[in-house]
Amino acid sequence: MNGEAFTAARAAYAQGDYIAALTILNDLIGQTQAPEPLVLLGETLEKLGLLADAAEAFQQAAGCAPLESSRHLLRAADLYFQAGDDEHAQLIGMGLLKTLPDDPALAFVLARSFRRTGETALVNRVKHTLVSSDNRDHLMLAGELFVEEERDPAGLTLFRKLAALQPDDPYTQFKYMAVARDFCDYEALAGLESRLSSAQARGDLSMIEGETGYSNLLHCGDERLNRLATNNLDLLVKPSPSQSRQRRTRPHVWAEKIRIGYLSSDLWDDHATMRLFQSVLEAHDRDRFDVTLYCYTPERFIGFDGGNRQKWQPIVSVLNLSDPQAASAIRARGIDILVDLKGHTGGARTNILTQMVAPVQVAWLGFPGSTVNIDLDYVIGDHIVLPNSSKPHYHEKFCRLPESYQPNDPVYRAFPAAASRAELGLPEDRIILAAFNAARKISRVTLDLWAAILRDADRTILWLMLDGDLQKANFRSAMAARGVSADRILFAPKTAYTDHIARLQAADFGLDTFPYNGHTTTSDKLWAGLPVLTARGTNFASRVSESLLNAIGLSELVAETPADFVKMAVELANDPSRIAALRKTISDNRFRAPLFDAERFCRHLEKAYGLMAERARAGLPPEHFDVPAMPVRTVPFR
Repeated sequence: MNGEAFTAARAAYAQGDYIAALTILNDLIGQTQAPEPLVLLGETLEKLGLLADAAEAFQQAAGCAPLESSRHLLRAADLYFQAGDDEHAQLIGMGLLKTLPDDPALAFVLARSFRRTGETALVNRVKHTLVSSDNRDHLMLAGELFVEEERDPAGLTLFRKLAALQPDDPYTQFKYMAVARDFCDYEALAGLESRLSSAQARGDLSMIEGETGYSNLLHCGDERLNRLATNNLDLLVKPSPSQSRQRRTRPHVWAEKIRIGYLSSDLWDDHATMRLFQSVLEAHDRDRFDVTLYCYTPERFIGFDGGNRQKWQPIVSVLNLSDPQAASAIRARGIDILVDLKGHTGGARTNILTQMVAPVQVAWLGFPGSTVNIDLDYVIGDHIVLPNSSKPHYHEKFCRLPESYQPNDPVYRAFPAAASRAELGLPEDRIILAAFNAARKISRVTLDLWAAILRDADRTILWLMLDGDLQKANFRSAMAARGVSADRILFAPKTAYTDHIARLQAADFGLDTFPYNGHTTTSDKLWAGLPVLTARGTNFASRVSESLLNAIGLSELVAETPADFVKMAVELANDPSRIAALRKTISDNRFRAPLFDAERFCRHLEKAYGLMAERARAGLPPEHFDVPAMPVRTVPFR
């Protein structure tokens, strides 16, 4: 190798004279097989923005330096990616996986490249390696890739690292909180919630403003604070009051029938929403109402559907339409009342509602609270979940149904025979307390209450649905710290819905979660004949179980305070005859009380729609109203 020429090239490079360095190197490359000039050539070409040429130079250098081959090929793969050449980046990168299987820098190249080409399975193959890195860019990319992977234990490690790196970033802190909830990491939750409480005590509410509405409901029962959690990252346009007025007063052609549109991504028959709503949907009076479903359900879920979608027609897919295009499709059918079944929940396309779609826009069923920053006229609830005291905390006007706000399907819902305790591995001589809510709802407050019950009622066993090893270990540890031994806790795996209803019947009674109650989980327990004990709530999400119990004639199971909740549970655990009486009440009321009466619910809902349409047609703005109850049934509806 011509040492003088190489030295001159390095000097030119160091001085920033990349053209001079390139000229020297081009003459030198043909005279030597040494890797050093090729490496410097690659670095020079990179500085000049010739990324693909730079990658080729590093690739050639790898062939000249076997001991440094992996390092040079990794540099080449990264440069090919930056140049937009995913084919070469992936070809080199996949070859390197054999020698660098745990290298975060290689995973960083491949994950970005496979993400860009839409190869999710290959992204998932390498993304876990990023978690082992201490490089901020690697961890940030992993954070994006793990956003929908909360059930992966690596996500907990990842967001713990990211939270330490970005202590003042609300999104990262709340993401860590969400993953910690999913894995029952109560130690992490204690620190995060303490920090949040301290900020609130100082009057600093900025951290809450960086939280999503759903996340806030999982740990906060204060409606004033719930309303401040406005970090909806998918929301591009925040509507103004003038925009809402403009939407309501736009020219609109009303027909004889009221045209209802339901908007959701959950329109498949094995989703919890449709288990509640399906019979109500089919019960709509088609002589008075034109009903259309606007569906953006992912195709992979529709593939699981059992065929009931044919009964829900017409269905208009807006899955592959932009938000403005979806809004145009809804307007084209002249929808009078658009009902959003999602709110601030996962996968929601709330921007559709900011496009001035219908003269009346309504929130129902999906989100248990005010859907802040969304252009909505009404929220559908009932007198329990939406008492008068809640009105100042909602921009929507209240439409209160006379019984429960939650519909329930008595037709398609499975109703199997009870599973035996023997086949479920449950002891015959113990009181089984079923707590089948999702891990994210099991707050530290809930833990304290459950532990107190188990300590004071020594024949009880807590039976809950946690199926991950890390979840189980963390939960046992948290309960042990509260004086409850592991032999007092039994875990149930996820299972098919029919089997779930069968096994629920083997328990004695259910325990609720706070501040976010069981919703569909509670109605499933009641459907299975299982009494559920709850406590009076302070916001929509914490009042749902009370609403459901009231609608089946079991308001006596609503404790006034958390202390009363513990006392009532202990007393009930020691009173088998009362448990039997409560189960008989459910059996007697299942097909007579309002809770599972889909046809009655539908008539009340249609009355609500009629009142909304009547005001809108008269040019009147939305106003709070209550739907009057139909006469009480005197005979079973099924």
